[in-house]
Amino acid sequence: MLNTILFDLDGTLLPMDLDEFIQYYFKAITKTMASSFDSKRLIHSIWNGTQAMLENNGQKTNEDVFWDRMQQEYGQEIIHTKSDFERFYQNEFQSIQHVCPKNEQVAALIEQLKKENLTLLIATNPIFPAIATFSRVRWAGLDPADFKTITTYENRHACKPNLLYYEELIKIYDLDPETCLMVGNNVEEDMIARQCGMHVFLLTDHLLNPRNENIDQYPHGDIDALLEYIKKLQSR
Repeated sequence: MLNTILFDLDGTLLPMDLDEFIQYYFKAITKTMASSFDSKRLIHSIWNGTQAMLENNGQKTNEDVFWDRMQQEYGQEIIHTKSDFERFYQNEFQSIQHVCPKNEQVAALIEQLKKENLTLLIATNPIFPAIATFSRVRWAGLDPADFKTITTYENRHACKPNLLYYEELIKIYDLDPETCLMVGNNVEEDMIARQCGMHVFLLTDHLLNPRNENIDQYPHGDIDALLEYIKKLQSR
């Protein structure tokens, strides 16, 4: 039986060349913040903040962990620039949408799954604020309201591939892992959900496989193959 599907966002619902996205992201944010921050130092600090979130042990939100690290880098006064970063995500961040062209199959997939009354969650790595994450959902041609939750740095206390990330979702939303399917394009970050008892599917259109694992151990393929796998799980 299948009643819940968790989707990764970047490279899964939203087509993305990660290296290209990162390049345009840092170009946009350093240009916007040029009057207040040295570009090289800002990039270094954001990477350090991101690493701190990836190492989060569940005691604080990722948001708090990120800004704690930024205060270590710049001092307590950095917190007063938080609104400047939020304005960046509202405005200049939107200019890099062109590097993430939507896949029309994705919207059709979500519409079909909604009609089947499946519970849908977006389980993206929560290293961005809600405003940036919800924007990327819309870039994919989707409505954030169609998802029971969307993970962001404000509402999560761990990151992939830490199992705490998945365990928190299971606990908060009272999920039965055996009735859940995690769909993602990252072998290391998404397929680890199997260790929590979830079914998994590796979407290979924008495959990320940092450890060069044998992907034959996971159900995998394109969106058409995903639909077939969903039907298979529903028929059990």
